[in-house]
Amino acid sequence: MELEASEVEAEKFKSKKTNITDSWMKKHSSIYKEATRHPFILSIRDGTIDSPSFKKWLGQDYIYVRAFVPFVASVLVKACNELDDSSDTDIILGGLASLNDEITWFKEEASKWEVSLTSVVPQRANLMYCSFLKSLMRSEIEYTVAVTAFWAIETVYQDSFSHCLEDGSKIPEELRETCQRWGNNGFGQYCHFLQNIVDRCLEKASIDIIAKAERVFITVLEHEVEFWNMSKGEI
Repeated sequence: MELEASEVEAEKFKSKKTNITDSWMKKHSSIYKEATRHPFILSIRDGTIDSPSFKKWLGQDYIYVRAFVPFVASVLVKACNELDDSSDTDIILGGLASLNDEITWFKEEASKWEVSLTSVVPQRANLMYCSFLKSLMRSEIEYTVAVTAFWAIETVYQDSFSHCLEDGSKIPEELRETCQRWGNNGFGQYCHFLQNIVDRCLEKASIDIIAKAERVFITVLEHEVEFWNMSKGEI
């Protein structure tokens, strides 16, 4: 994606006061669909997923979540430093607090599936994704850009796993709790709150920042696709 094209799009969105995040999801619908309707997710939905694939995802995602915690903490710090309104910080803090429960869940789930989390070796796609998160933690990365990534990451999971819970699904009973963890309406509402934060920030952002945030949004989707690929053993 060329920067000039992004800046033109950003200027158009600012002038029309469009909901930028929705426009991004439409504009990049192909990669968004790849990230949220990946064969790994669809195999959970239709009940054809094999145990090794799920176990691999479980171990790799545990490693990822542990890297996700400091990233979300950095988003919280950026919000505290850049905003006078505490509403953003309250919402982000709530997400950060829930990650402790999420890590506990991974440990308990790993025990059920006999996955040794201490023996999991991070795969290349995981290492690249975690490195990307680390790059967003730098002090020079704007809050608007960082919170865009946070929203995109959470939204991909919510959209993916909520799809597994829709009518007609054949989720294996042992995976229903996994789908409900990220596919439930409460988490969906939380993602909506994050989206509102991002859109509000983008409305006040410069053209350059909007273009930068859009590139980060696309990068998150690309990493999500590679992560699902890894779980299916494709890389």
